[in-house]
Amino acid sequence: MKLLTKEILSKLPLLYTTEAKEAKDVKVITKFFFAAGAATWYVTEYDPTEKLFFGFANLGDDEMAELGYFSLEELEGVRHPKFPTLRVERDRFWDSNTSLEDVVNFKVR
Repeated sequence: MKLLTKEILSKLPLLYTTEAKEAKDVKVITKFFFAAGAATWYVTEYDPTEKLFFGFANLGDDEMAELGYFSLEELEGVRHPKFPTLRVERDRFWDSNTSLEDVVNFKVR
């Protein structure tokens, strides 16, 4: 599965363009997840030159989930050790009108 489509790229704000906004006003454009684990990444911004995302990452521990940066290359490189065909996938049914506030407060998964 291709993680970034042209449609998603056209919707993603550049890095730092939403930093002055309140979380309720920032949209989570796409969601990635690792089906063989509990890791989930919610994307709000992207730098196409550096291929770097900004968003909310939960790697399976709600207490340690946080806002931060993660790279497209990093996500594309995640593999299950015993089943290497299991990779990070994009949630094809994600509602890109979901706010960052809802994700951070675990109102949406």
